[in-house]
Amino acid sequence: MASPTKPLLHHYFRSSCSGRVRIALNWKEINYDTRHILLLKGEQHASDYLAKNPSGLVPTLEIDGHVIPQSMAILEYLEDAYPDTPTLLPGDAAQRAKARAIAQVIASDIQPAQNMTVTNHIKDVIDAKPWNRRVIDQGFEKVEKMLQLSAGKYCVGDQVSVADVCLVPQVWNAIR
Repeated sequence: MASPTKPLLHHYFRSSCSGRVRIALNWKEINYDTRHILLLKGEQHASDYLAKNPSGLVPTLEIDGHVIPQSMAILEYLEDAYPDTPTLLPGDAAQRAKARAIAQVIASDIQPAQNMTVTNHIKDVIDAKPWNRRVIDQGFEKVEKMLQLSAGKYCVGDQVSVADVCLVPQVWNAIR
Protein backbone atom coordinates (compact mmCIF):
# COMPACT_ATOMS: atom_id res chain seq x y z
CA MET A 1 0.00 0.00 0.00
CA ALA A 2 1.36 3.43 -0.94
CA SER A 3 1.95 5.94 1.81
CA PRO A 4 -0.80 8.53 2.16
CA THR A 5 -0.01 12.07 1.09
CA LYS A 6 0.65 14.75 3.71
CA PRO A 7 -2.68 15.48 5.41
CA LEU A 8 -4.17 18.97 5.59
CA LEU A 9 -6.15 19.61 8.76
CA HIS A 10 -8.74 22.39 8.73
CA HIS A 11 -9.24 23.30 12.40
CA TYR A 12 -9.88 25.94 15.04
CA PHE A 13 -7.43 26.27 17.92
CA ARG A 14 -10.07 26.21 20.69
CA SER A 15 -12.21 23.44 19.21
CA SER A 16 -12.06 20.31 21.35
CA CYS A 17 -12.96 18.25 18.27
CA SER A 18 -10.00 19.75 16.42
CA GLY A 19 -7.84 19.17 19.49
CA ARG A 20 -8.64 15.45 19.38
CA VAL A 21 -7.33 15.21 15.86
CA ARG A 22 -4.22 17.31 16.51
CA ILE A 23 -3.35 15.13 19.50
CA ALA A 24 -3.88 11.95 17.45
CA LEU A 25 -1.80 13.19 14.52
CA ASN A 26 1.04 14.11 16.86
CA TRP A 27 0.77 10.91 18.91
CA LYS A 28 0.91 8.87 15.71
CA GLU A 29 3.86 11.00 14.53
CA ILE A 30 2.09 11.98 11.31
CA ASN A 31 3.48 15.08 9.65
CA TYR A 32 0.60 17.35 8.57
CA ASP A 33 -0.24 20.85 7.41
CA THR A 34 -2.91 23.04 8.96
CA ARG A 35 -5.42 25.61 7.84
CA HIS A 36 -6.92 27.66 10.64
CA ILE A 37 -10.66 28.21 10.28
CA LEU A 38 -11.57 31.29 12.30
CA LEU A 39 -14.99 30.36 13.65
CA LEU A 40 -15.63 33.73 15.28
CA LYS A 41 -15.18 35.37 11.87
CA GLY A 42 -17.53 32.84 10.26
CA GLU A 43 -14.91 31.24 8.00
CA GLN A 44 -16.64 27.87 8.45
CA HIS A 45 -19.54 29.30 6.40
CA ALA A 46 -17.36 30.39 3.46
CA SER A 47 -18.31 28.71 0.20
CA ASP A 48 -14.87 27.11 -0.28
CA TYR A 49 -15.04 25.49 3.16
CA LEU A 50 -18.68 24.41 2.79
CA ALA A 51 -17.72 22.76 -0.51
CA LYS A 52 -15.36 20.54 1.51
CA ASN A 53 -17.53 20.12 4.59
CA PRO A 54 -21.22 20.98 4.07
CA SER A 55 -21.86 20.85 7.83
CA GLY A 56 -19.63 23.89 8.29
CA LEU A 57 -17.94 22.37 11.34
CA VAL A 58 -14.33 21.70 12.26
CA PRO A 59 -12.23 19.66 11.94
CA THR A 60 -11.94 18.47 8.37
CA LEU A 61 -9.05 16.37 7.11
CA GLU A 62 -7.96 16.35 3.47
CA ILE A 63 -5.77 13.47 2.36
CA ASP A 64 -5.21 11.53 -0.87
CA GLY A 65 -8.06 13.37 -2.59
CA HIS A 66 -10.47 12.50 0.21
CA VAL A 67 -12.18 14.95 2.52
CA ILE A 68 -13.06 13.56 5.93
CA PRO A 69 -15.21 15.60 8.32
CA GLN A 70 -15.98 14.78 11.96
CA SER A 71 -13.25 14.11 14.49
CA MET A 72 -14.31 10.58 15.37
CA ALA A 73 -14.35 9.54 11.71
CA ILE A 74 -10.93 11.14 11.27
CA LEU A 75 -9.55 9.23 14.26
CA GLU A 76 -10.83 5.96 12.82
CA TYR A 77 -9.36 6.84 9.42
CA LEU A 78 -5.95 7.55 10.97
CA GLU A 79 -5.98 4.15 12.67
CA ASP A 80 -6.79 2.42 9.37
CA ALA A 81 -4.52 4.47 7.10
CA TYR A 82 -1.49 4.51 9.41
CA PRO A 83 -1.28 0.99 10.88
CA ASP A 84 2.48 1.22 11.47
CA THR A 85 2.23 4.22 13.82
CA PRO A 86 1.40 4.21 17.54
CA THR A 87 -2.16 2.99 17.93
CA LEU A 88 -5.05 4.66 19.72
CA LEU A 89 -6.93 1.40 20.18
CA PRO A 90 -5.97 -1.26 22.73
CA GLY A 91 -5.16 -4.72 21.38
CA ASP A 92 -7.86 -6.46 23.41
CA ALA A 93 -11.43 -6.24 22.02
CA ALA A 94 -12.99 -5.51 25.42
CA GLN A 95 -10.45 -2.75 26.11
CA ARG A 96 -11.07 -1.26 22.63
CA ALA A 97 -14.79 -1.20 23.40
CA LYS A 98 -14.15 0.55 26.73
CA ALA A 99 -11.93 3.15 25.05
CA ARG A 100 -14.52 3.79 22.36
CA ALA A 101 -17.32 4.01 24.93
CA ILE A 102 -15.50 6.69 26.94
CA ALA A 103 -14.67 8.57 23.75
CA GLN A 104 -18.32 8.42 22.67
CA VAL A 105 -19.61 9.79 26.00
CA ILE A 106 -17.29 12.75 25.50
CA ALA A 107 -17.99 13.18 21.77
CA SER A 108 -21.74 12.54 21.90
CA ASP A 109 -22.92 13.54 25.38
CA ILE A 110 -20.63 16.31 26.61
CA GLN A 111 -19.13 18.15 23.64
CA PRO A 112 -22.24 18.85 21.52
CA ALA A 113 -24.02 20.56 24.41
CA GLN A 114 -21.20 23.08 24.87
CA ASN A 115 -20.52 23.54 21.15
CA MET A 116 -20.46 27.16 19.98
CA THR A 117 -23.38 26.54 17.60
CA VAL A 118 -25.56 25.27 20.45
CA THR A 119 -24.55 27.89 23.01
CA ASN A 120 -25.07 30.72 20.52
CA HIS A 121 -28.56 29.39 19.86
CA ILE A 122 -29.66 28.89 23.46
CA LYS A 123 -28.18 32.09 24.90
CA ASP A 124 -31.29 33.98 23.77
CA VAL A 125 -33.46 31.62 25.83
CA ILE A 126 -31.38 30.82 28.91
CA ASP A 127 -28.07 31.74 30.49
CA ALA A 128 -25.78 29.36 28.61
CA LYS A 129 -22.90 29.32 31.12
CA PRO A 130 -24.70 27.53 34.00
CA TRP A 131 -26.35 25.17 31.53
CA ASN A 132 -22.97 24.35 29.94
CA ARG A 133 -21.41 23.83 33.36
CA ARG A 134 -24.18 21.41 34.38
CA VAL A 135 -23.90 19.39 31.14
CA ILE A 136 -20.11 19.22 31.41
CA ASP A 137 -20.22 18.26 35.10
CA GLN A 138 -22.82 15.54 34.51
CA GLY A 139 -20.83 14.20 31.57
CA PHE A 140 -17.59 14.14 33.54
CA GLU A 141 -19.36 12.28 36.37
CA LYS A 142 -20.24 9.55 33.85
CA VAL A 143 -16.69 9.49 32.53
CA GLU A 144 -15.24 9.28 36.05
CA LYS A 145 -17.40 6.24 36.83
CA MET A 146 -16.28 4.61 33.58
CA LEU A 147 -12.64 5.37 34.39
CA GLN A 148 -12.98 3.69 37.78
CA LEU A 149 -13.78 0.48 35.91
CA SER A 150 -11.04 0.69 33.30
CA ALA A 151 -8.26 3.09 34.21
CA GLY A 152 -4.64 2.21 34.59
CA LYS A 153 -1.94 4.71 33.86
CA TYR A 154 -4.30 6.17 31.22
CA CYS A 155 -8.06 6.10 30.66
CA VAL A 156 -8.07 2.45 29.60
CA GLY A 157 -5.15 0.47 30.88
CA ASP A 158 -1.56 1.53 30.50
CA GLN A 159 -1.47 2.93 26.97
CA VAL A 160 -2.82 6.12 25.43
CA SER A 161 -6.10 5.47 23.66
CA VAL A 162 -8.86 7.25 21.80
CA ALA A 163 -10.43 7.90 25.22
CA ASP A 164 -7.43 9.99 26.30
CA VAL A 165 -7.36 11.81 22.96
CA CYS A 166 -10.99 12.85 23.51
CA LEU A 167 -10.73 13.57 27.23
CA VAL A 168 -7.82 16.02 27.23
CA PRO A 169 -9.37 18.66 24.91
CA GLN A 170 -12.70 18.34 26.72
CA VAL A 171 -10.94 19.13 29.99
CA TRP A 172 -9.41 22.19 28.30
CA ASN A 173 -12.92 23.33 27.37
CA ALA A 174 -14.25 22.68 30.87
CA ILE A 175 -11.51 24.84 32.35
CA ARG A 176 -12.39 27.68 29.99
